[in-house]
Amino acid sequence: MKQNNNWGKRAAGILLPVSSLPSKYGIGTMGEQARKWVDFLHESKQSFWQVLPLSQTGFGDSPYQSFSAFAGNPYLIELDELREEGLLEASDYKEIKWCNSDSQVDYYTLYKNREQVLRKAFSRFTDDDALNGFIGYNQWLNEYALFMTIKELQGGVSWIEWNDSLRDRHHDAIEQIWRENGDDIRYHCFVQYIFFKQWKELKAYANDKGVQIIGDIPIYVSMDSADAWAKPELYQLGDNKRPSEISGCPPDSFAAGGQLWGNPLYDWGKMAQDGYGWWIERFRKNFELYDVIRLDHFRGLESYFAIPAHDETAENGVWRPGPAFSFIDAIRNAMPEAKIIAEDLGFLTQEVHKLLKYSGYPGMKIVQYAFDDREAGDYLPHNYDKNTIVYPGTHDNDTLKGWMKTAPKECISDAMLYSGVRIKRELPDAMIRLTLGAPSVLAVVPMQDWLKLGSDARINTPSTLGGKNWQWRMREKDISSKLAKRIANLTSIFGRIPK
Repeated sequence: MKQNNNWGKRAAGILLPVSSLPSKYGIGTMGEQARKWVDFLHESKQSFWQVLPLSQTGFGDSPYQSFSAFAGNPYLIELDELREEGLLEASDYKEIKWCNSDSQVDYYTLYKNREQVLRKAFSRFTDDDALNGFIGYNQWLNEYALFMTIKELQGGVSWIEWNDSLRDRHHDAIEQIWRENGDDIRYHCFVQYIFFKQWKELKAYANDKGVQIIGDIPIYVSMDSADAWAKPELYQLGDNKRPSEISGCPPDSFAAGGQLWGNPLYDWGKMAQDGYGWWIERFRKNFELYDVIRLDHFRGLESYFAIPAHDETAENGVWRPGPAFSFIDAIRNAMPEAKIIAEDLGFLTQEVHKLLKYSGYPGMKIVQYAFDDREAGDYLPHNYDKNTIVYPGTHDNDTLKGWMKTAPKECISDAMLYSGVRIKRELPDAMIRLTLGAPSVLAVVPMQDWLKLGSDARINTPSTLGGKNWQWRMREKDISSKLAKRIANLTSIFGRIPK
């Protein structure tokens, strides 16, 4: 029996991280602007909003390097709603200069100020019954809150640098933290309570407008996470809790030295002993947030790349077998109705193709790759299977306008020939048309491409740290009825408005 992936009629969606929404407070949040965005999606006849992980950002401000696989990002909490609930005064946050630009996230300012504001809200919070119920329902929460509290007491350093009694979770040391820092632990629980409350209200608003949410599960967790600290036995860690091998991907024509991601590798044999219970719980919690989940780095389930932990490149890495069919069976049996997208990009083998077919999950197609001679896959749109999700590019690609300016001339010539374009500046629009016109059941276009923005609006450049990764924000004036009408017309022309 295959997973239920009955997507129904052809449909369309837009990719935009929550952090990229307009906001007066330095980063996109789950408040009024998010609802205006949903209204725009509805007006544009879009059936899906794809967001990136809502995880609390960690190293490099990346949602793929989070302190928890379960916790939400406190930065995304809407402060105006806390004021409306009597938890904040306007003076608590409106006088803070949250950013220097309305088109970029300033993570340093958020780091300095957001927690101070949220702690003021916590000091006024009195609904203990609601918070206690939330804590009881979310078994992961106490470990996360404990982890974050100890991390703050330890000056923010990674848990593998803590003293042995805390690193190895000695009973007496942990009990002492609970006794002496109970209020701080409860603060972190409160923040998650507010986050999930606001997100569920936003998701309900979107669903009422006919918009489904596509979320994202990174395949790996961060080394510096509550997950690895609380259950180190699920990972390939030594007695000193340090990995001998880490995650990444091998050298290819895109990265000569490969990519070092640095995440700890799973002990898949250990996880299999209880039927992948941790994973099933992770999926279930994420399906409370999303209607559809994109499973990142799907090929890592068939086999994963293990790199010596102290190497500076991925050149000495080796492939090791993953859980493959047994993992798919476990998820299928636990959640037979789950809608899952497989991020099947990268180095794919026949074994990976077999696993994808067995799962029944739709894979991903990137139109930019159709004209890149470094990419060996078949990405010409007329060849796509219906059971795929098509993008002109994702958050890891340049924008169409940026790609047009940086790709080799022969790639652009091929794209123009294929799409019937004679004037180069018309190519980004033509690429969107190729995306919407493809046989794929769902077409998702990044908002930057609808706005015709250049490389400055790129979300992420893989294998790089710093720079402008995860910083781009849309401005409020970018959302217009004129643009919504244009998107709706194209969506209709290509038969992607479900009836």
